[in-house]
Amino acid sequence: MKNFQFFKQVSSNGRSRRRLFLGEYKRAVSWSKYLVSPGAEIKCDGEEEWSADMSELFIGNKFASGRYSRIYRGVYKQRDVAIKVVSQPEEDEDLAAVLEKQFTSEVALLFGLDHPNIITFVAACKKPSVFCIIMEYMSGGSLKKYLHQQEPYSVPLNLVLKLALDIARGMQYLHSRGILHRDLKSENLLLGEDMCVKVADFGISCLETQCNNPKGFTSTYRWMAPEMIKEKHHTKKVDVYSFAIVFWELLTSLTPFEDMTPEQAAFAVSHKNARPPLPPECPGALWHLITRCWSRNPNKRPHFIEIVSILKGYSESLNLDPDFFRSFRSSSHRTILHHCLPKCISEPWSFKKTC
Repeated sequence: MKNFQFFKQVSSNGRSRRRLFLGEYKRAVSWSKYLVSPGAEIKCDGEEEWSADMSELFIGNKFASGRYSRIYRGVYKQRDVAIKVVSQPEEDEDLAAVLEKQFTSEVALLFGLDHPNIITFVAACKKPSVFCIIMEYMSGGSLKKYLHQQEPYSVPLNLVLKLALDIARGMQYLHSRGILHRDLKSENLLLGEDMCVKVADFGISCLETQCNNPKGFTSTYRWMAPEMIKEKHHTKKVDVYSFAIVFWELLTSLTPFEDMTPEQAAFAVSHKNARPPLPPECPGALWHLITRCWSRNPNKRPHFIEIVSILKGYSESLNLDPDFFRSFRSSSHRTILHHCLPKCISEPWSFKKTC
């Protein structure tokens, strides 16, 4: 079998054994000090319910990385997984403490989640100065990667709605459990082979009742709501704002505020009420929904339960009638849509007739 390689794992009793792993084995040299041996387990002790049996973990090639983390492909108990390895910087005790807190919070949140549009948590290991989280492997990669492989404005509208609905359903589930994601962006949305989207990366997520301090954490400016940029008190509506930016990405396949630095984008959003320009061909119905979602006033942004209802109605109507959005392309319909949308939520099949 082409490109298959055997590689070694060192078990807890010191004996080595071999296993077949799909794909070329490759390891980042700079991370070798955290591993027992090439392709081996990460040292870990723990009796928590979510603790991994590290003798069952095989680490393969790295496929993504961040400033303090690396993500490897692997096998855990004969299941394809992604392994997020987080290292604590030895020279910065404060940052090390922050990263440990984020790890603990992420595991605590992921452990209790079960939804088809949320990444599935498998197990974790906590052993300073390295932590790892084992999750299901999503073969399609990130939504950001997928969109950047497309021509601008080329994603079919039915697929745009399908992807947006997957994201909204995942976020509705999180919010129903009182969880704020706070870092919703295309890079943190993962695709399966069937183009199912799953929300991932809960490093700075929190329970709404515990998000008391708006300062001291970092997110990504291009997707951040104005109140987060200003470090003001924020609610679940920050995720709704970020969803609107992702929706814009789905429609355009572009990077928001691409002609600005992240800092310039943050200033434009928070002080000038700037938003990325929607394409002229954007259907008026979607224009209305997106502009509501990224409203400056958080109270004017809809909840995800409403967003899911609207998108579901749009998707079903588009499947029945490919020309469903044609009459909504011009801005002259926006006032009409403002009155029609409430009916669409409760009676999606009557939306076209009503408008």
